[in-house]
Amino acid sequence: MYPEIFHISFLHTYGVLVALAFLAALWMTSRLAKEAKLDPETVTNLGIYCALAAIAGAKVMMFLVDMRYYLDHPGEFFSLATLQAGGIFYGGLIAALGVSWWYMRRTRLPLLKTADVFAPAIALGHGIGRLGCFSAGCCWGIECHRSWAVTFTNPVANELVGVPLNRPLHPTQLYEAFAEFAIFGVLYWRVRKPHDTGAIISLYLMLYSTARFVVEFFRYHEQGNLWGGPLDTSQWISLLLFGLGASYFVRARVVARPAAPVQG
Repeated sequence: MYPEIFHISFLHTYGVLVALAFLAALWMTSRLAKEAKLDPETVTNLGIYCALAAIAGAKVMMFLVDMRYYLDHPGEFFSLATLQAGGIFYGGLIAALGVSWWYMRRTRLPLLKTADVFAPAIALGHGIGRLGCFSAGCCWGIECHRSWAVTFTNPVANELVGVPLNRPLHPTQLYEAFAEFAIFGVLYWRVRKPHDTGAIISLYLMLYSTARFVVEFFRYHEQGNLWGGPLDTSQWISLLLFGLGASYFVRARVVARPAAPVQG
């Protein structure tokens, strides 16, 4: 676990890997856009808008989930720790989906076909980003006494994100990274074969929400619970996104199915 690269205090490994994640996602999106006969420049511009929306949305979701803390400590809104925090991925995903819908209507990009192109890239970029989380120590897991438990020892990580030191923890960052890379592999293989329009983004929503729902059981939660109940905020959102993905997946199959001939 290396929160800083080459002992350069301002060059955090997390930031480098997040930047790499965005670049990899943009490259993959551009490549798949060409194969889908979409305009690569327009799609790349959409990717940049989505990246900016994701950064803002992740922060907003972080504020909403921990609203009580920030209301009690208003100075923390613009503190260095808050600015350095990555936020909550689901907030970024929801914001990016909203901006995507607006931009695609404005540029007349086909909505579901473009979303299918983006789905593998999102999984790839998110997987790399979770490696950044692991290097920084954020998004850590609950205590674990299995052979694969990880123990963080770098005091810089504790100062930056508050991860407990010298305690065996579930490597939830790696759980999610491995899940994302597996999802990327499935989607990349599927998107290059004949498929129903909208099936790839629907498959992403179902696969990722399932993986995230499971990983959350092993993750330590600093944030509050926005909706309460036995599940945390991310698990509730996972259930909603799974339902959305499943409904679109079924719809894509129904739309693509040829109409039955009329008898008579």
